[in-house]
Amino acid sequence: MDLQLELNKAGGFKNLELLAKQVVEGFIAGMHKSPFHGFSAEFAEHKIYNQGESTKHIDWKLYAKTDRLYTKRYDEETNLRCHLILDNSTSMHYPESTGITIDHLNKSAFSVLACASLMHILKKQRDAVGLSIYSDAYDFYAPEKGSERHHQMLLNKLSDAVISKQQKTTETYRYLHQIAEKMHRRSLIFVFTDMFQTSEDDEKLFEALRHLKHNKHEVVLFHVFDKSKELIFDFDNRPKRFIDVETGDYINLYPENIKENYEKAVKEYFNAIRIKCGQYRIKYVEADINRGFNQVLTTYMLERQKFI
Repeated sequence: MDLQLELNKAGGFKNLELLAKQVVEGFIAGMHKSPFHGFSAEFAEHKIYNQGESTKHIDWKLYAKTDRLYTKRYDEETNLRCHLILDNSTSMHYPESTGITIDHLNKSAFSVLACASLMHILKKQRDAVGLSIYSDAYDFYAPEKGSERHHQMLLNKLSDAVISKQQKTTETYRYLHQIAEKMHRRSLIFVFTDMFQTSEDDEKLFEALRHLKHNKHEVVLFHVFDKSKELIFDFDNRPKRFIDVETGDYINLYPENIKENYEKAVKEYFNAIRIKCGQYRIKYVEADINRGFNQVLTTYMLERQKFI
């Protein structure tokens, strides 16, 4: 899709809702059902299994304890609750862009457009959506609602987040914990972050992810990064100054001098993220911005649809 994305001079996408609709209609048309239908059933109680009933909902763990067959009964809810979490620290605005297209997005633009696209799908289902945006502060929070006014307010906040107006560090660890404390009812949670943390160590960041799983939430982590630069360290070997966009610290060096050690360290960290997500039953989505927005989001949607 060759879709030109327009940016307002003051910052943000121009008509983000229309952009999201164009993106979604392109890949959702081929699906037989929404990738989010069927999420909202919540466990209510056990009942004795009667011969001839479907075995789909038999609680086999309870059978092992009691030697009797019970099935799980569920309460069906009319609406799904979804909460979008967006990392808006300065590192998410790499690489800097001016005229961008759908296949050439920086990490922030990728995440914002993904959030808007998910919102468009959920809006069509009359589902409730909430939003949290954080950086070095908890910049914005809105609980899950389904009204048109609420939807437009969230789109405006997302549009404003596309352009970084000042230097902001990352406090993912702190604010994921705070967001988790606000989520009392079972929800589908999407997290968009590059997983780069300014101050805390990796284990504390992983614990914050695990906190999101309380109350039986379903959590999907979109790990957004520029694979060619941030993972493979694909730079020519001329002397360069590498600047930490969040702290302002810098180092002058020849890329080839550190490429091997850098790649090893980052790959180990990324692998640790995947392993922790598996342990915590968090869906990990590798969102390399170089793959193209449509490919990343369509792959995830099609994969999800197979399991619902």
